[in-house]
Amino acid sequence: VQPQASGGGLVHPGGSLRLSCVASGRTLSSSTMGWFRLAPGNRRQFVAAIRGSGRITKFANAVKDRFTISSDNARNTVYLQMNSLKAEDTAVYYCANSGRQLITSQMDIERSYDYWGQGTQVTVSS
Repeated sequence: VQPQASGGGLVHPGGSLRLSCVASGRTLSSSTMGWFRLAPGNRRQFVAAIRGSGRITKFANAVKDRFTISSDNARNTVYLQMNSLKAEDTAVYYCANSGRQLITSQMDIERSYDYWGQGTQVTVSS
């Protein structure tokens, strides 16, 4: 049931990356997937989340004009498209899964999620 995240790497400022998260053992249409990130010296922060079939999404203010989140229910995969990347986006990105369709106020809270993936490193540097 542990989500599997991939797609991280090294990118120049202004570049793009797409992260993927496979939600094994869960049906996306009836669950919520979230992305969080952990940068050195910081607490883990909410990035984005998508609920059910993708009609409900939520973004952190720091990324809402640059990142998008989408889901492919047939592949049980959620994507985080990150554009206009900045140095401050450097972090380990974790995907998490809740077996429930969370309400909006719950989507950015870590304890709302049951299972966490191992994370994928994103480094934005020139």
